Amino acid sequence: MIEMGTALLIDIGSTFTKASLVDLARAELLARAQYPTTIAAGVNIGLSKVLEQLPGWEKARYKLACSSAAGGLKIIAIGFVPRMTAEAAKRAALGAGSKVLQTYSYELNAEDLAGILEKNPDLILLTGGTDGGNRENLLRNASKLAELPLQQPIIVAGNKTASAEAEDILLRAGKEVYLTENVMPELDKLNIEPAREMIRKIFLEKIINAKGLDVVNKYIDGIIMPTPSAVLKAAALLADGFAAETGLGELMVVDPGGATTDIYSIAAGKAKKNVFYQGLEEPYQKRTVEGDLGIRYSLSSLLEAIGEELLEEKLKELEIGKEEFQALMLNLSQKTETLTAGWEKELERFLAFQAVRIAAGRHVGRLRTIYTPLGTGFIQEGKDLTTVKYLIGTGGVIVYNQDPGSIISGALYNNQNDPELLAPGQAEILVDQEYILAAAGLLAEVEPETALRLMKNTIRKI
Repeated sequence: MIEMGTALLIDIGSTFTKASLVDLARAELLARAQYPTTIAAGVNIGLSKVLEQLPGWEKARYKLACSSAAGGLKIIAIGFVPRMTAEAAKRAALGAGSKVLQTYSYELNAEDLAGILEKNPDLILLTGGTDGGNRENLLRNASKLAELPLQQPIIVAGNKTASAEAEDILLRAGKEVYLTENVMPELDKLNIEPAREMIRKIFLEKIINAKGLDVVNKYIDGIIMPTPSAVLKAAALLADGFAAETGLGELMVVDPGGATTDIYSIAAGKAKKNVFYQGLEEPYQKRTVEGDLGIRYSLSSLLEAIGEELLEEKLKELEIGKEEFQALMLNLSQKTETLTAGWEKELERFLAFQAVRIAAGRHVGRLRTIYTPLGTGFIQEGKDLTTVKYLIGTGGVIVYNQDPGSIISGALYNNQNDPELLAPGQAEILVDQEYILAAAGLLAEVEPETALRLMKNTIRKI
């Protein structure tokens, strides 16, 4: 009999490095520790501080890590039509756990090319055209990229009748090129999994070293995926189950963080009877990331998204003066590891609720009413998440709040301002109180059934 032992599961985040020590036989969390991520000094410094708090970690059978440090995995997606191949490229990149810096459509112009150089992504995903469709766009954009002084890897995932030629154009210019299947082989039909797998392969082989994250390899077996990819994998496992271990069913995960607010949904989201679907096919496993809704790094844009009226109402309710408020916002955005207390925590709860509300509204689909000669009809765009069974909250601002449900509930339909949004209606609210989702996503790579039982044992109902 193989001794199960323990697993050391690490998440090197943009703000904190967190680690969980898990008993594999019982699928239980033995201990958890965290320490501020030390990017400047080297992430291994912060990791060593975390490991000091976990006696016996050296004996773990598995030592795995994910990371969103050093800006996470940053990608630029390029396609042809904005709501078709360009959107498909974006979804492939997001599903791979990356942060999409920019999505470009049609033929790249001088301004676009300058923007690509300025944004300095880790990776470029080049798509365009359905199989047998438009060839010129993919080839012209490949030629434009070939002229740029780019060192980043380029994935070509476009029209199969032109992709090999696009690859050749880039290779002759000395670029590092990877060829995979078209992200949209037919109109409105997604095929993003091959591109997602290619992104992950390049992340493991190239980008970890380029970011200096490989210094932690002396402690662990390696960083095996971006943190958002681990969370998405865990969410899918929790929803769908594995082997004899049943899952919970369709669900949504909300994760308001310091830099972004991420939303994950594991659901078909199909149109109901007598409802016509319009737009690009939605993936069953979907992730969206809102870079303007972070609770720390992007506070200014979050406040802008909330709006002055709502903000002023809250400040009045809490009896907070503008100068006091501005001083706190400056402190939180500059000292991102700052922990709040008292009225500051209540204000932070409000900000997190609004971040979740706005991000969920962008993630879900919408239902529009139309009027025809035959009567009233309905058109659905995006995913219908009104009937998802569970709504799960994760992330520090949720875990460390005394009323996490009040933040997570921002995703519910009743808290949305737009009546057309297809947000969750009566979902049961759960909280990932031990940051177990990212850890479970890592463990799922080697022990999926154990990972599923771990989540069931740890994530609690509110």
